[in-house]
Amino acid sequence: MKKIECISVFDMLKIGVGPSSSHTLGPWRAAQFFVEELKALKALQNIDAVKVELYGSLSLTGKGHATDVAIALGLMGFDPVKMPIKTIDSEINTLKSQSKLILGQQQSIDFVFQKDIEFKSEFLDFHPNGIIFRAFKNQRPIHQDAFYSIGGGFVVKEERKKAKQKIENFKHFPFSIQSGEELLAFCSKEKKNIAEIVLENEKSLRSPDEINQGLKDIWDVMLGSMYVGCHTGGELPGGLNVSRRALKMNQNLLGEHFDTYNDAQEWLQTIRQTEVKFRQILKWVSCFAIAVNEVNASLGRVVTAPTNGSAGTVPAVMMYYMTIENHQASFEDLKEFMLVAGEVGSLFKKGATISAAMGGCQAEIGVSSAIAAAGLTHVMGGSPEQVLMASEIAMEHHLGLTCDPIAGLVQIPCIERNAMGAIKAINAAEIAIESDATKAKVPLDKVIKTLWETAQDMNHKYKETSEGGLAVQVNMSDC
Repeated sequence: MKKIECISVFDMLKIGVGPSSSHTLGPWRAAQFFVEELKALKALQNIDAVKVELYGSLSLTGKGHATDVAIALGLMGFDPVKMPIKTIDSEINTLKSQSKLILGQQQSIDFVFQKDIEFKSEFLDFHPNGIIFRAFKNQRPIHQDAFYSIGGGFVVKEERKKAKQKIENFKHFPFSIQSGEELLAFCSKEKKNIAEIVLENEKSLRSPDEINQGLKDIWDVMLGSMYVGCHTGGELPGGLNVSRRALKMNQNLLGEHFDTYNDAQEWLQTIRQTEVKFRQILKWVSCFAIAVNEVNASLGRVVTAPTNGSAGTVPAVMMYYMTIENHQASFEDLKEFMLVAGEVGSLFKKGATISAAMGGCQAEIGVSSAIAAAGLTHVMGGSPEQVLMASEIAMEHHLGLTCDPIAGLVQIPCIERNAMGAIKAINAAEIAIESDATKAKVPLDKVIKTLWETAQDMNHKYKETSEGGLAVQVNMSDC
């Protein structure tokens, strides 16, 4: 029987640290994996030096994405899900000043931050985001390995070059789905909606309680990132002097109700109780999305959805549904939204890419808008056909979108693009719900194939290298 790649919702929606899933979270995980390899080889205690080489897009935009910071933290044994965000700066400052690193929180080694992480401009064959780790004892190599950060926090090893961006393991799902057509076929045969099909798959990996808790944890981080972003002023780090905007937008929208609450849940209820008109809807959705990505840009904790650079789109649309579209929305609604969004996201990963270094921003903001549209259409009562139609509409109008971050920072134009992606997702959902999706002219599978072919045709300058587009038209001094 043919093996079908099975990607969990928890693979697509992951808690991590910004600003980039492929350039920060992925390298962080790769460093952790390398340390685990050293432990498995019983070599950790013999190591006195580690050298790291970053290739391609990781090298060209790694400084702006804090790739070096993430790798150092991973080597030290910190986890991006659990590490207190406020301690990152102090840990890195101590490392820089002392040039000592506690490898895997066990073995002290000499490590010069500015020297032992080397940025190389050339590209490795398999993927633009390549990393090579080397461990030494008395200047003699003990172990080395290569990893590729392929988008969304996914990491694969060099010997899996033939995997074509696939994740490491195949799992058996009761409904093995590789395409939108197969997903619709299962829905029809089983007389289930998409969320029900996906839930059955997830139950093959986790208990219902684990699924509920995992999705609740994801939503809590999403809500928390919106709350933090909407209550933090000042400028973003990195040198572009970009002013945070979500705080002022939140203040203006809430007016006299601003700061009459004590936490994120009370803030959510306050927004739900305010009267919102069309222009304010646009402002609120933009505010939610911008807030998340301002947190992301400052090494804050966010959820890849499906990437960090596009982390604001899905939560913004979920907040739109809760605060504007349906004030009675419950966690069950959010749970189904995430199940559907995660499954549709997996179709894009299987059939194309979610890495901007492989496909430009169409692969990040485009996919985030598409999966947000899918989730929203489902909770608004859309049929499985309408869900996939909404996803196709949202993606269709992001095709060809380049990734050209100024100074390699996930700020301009990345932050605003999340707001645009969220608005397009809502619009796509409304169009799909008013349409006979059984007569759709462009199936989702076709737009996914088009995304992949467009990605292959796109010049590498527009794939997260900061060598084209806005990145070369606007320089640091202009900002």
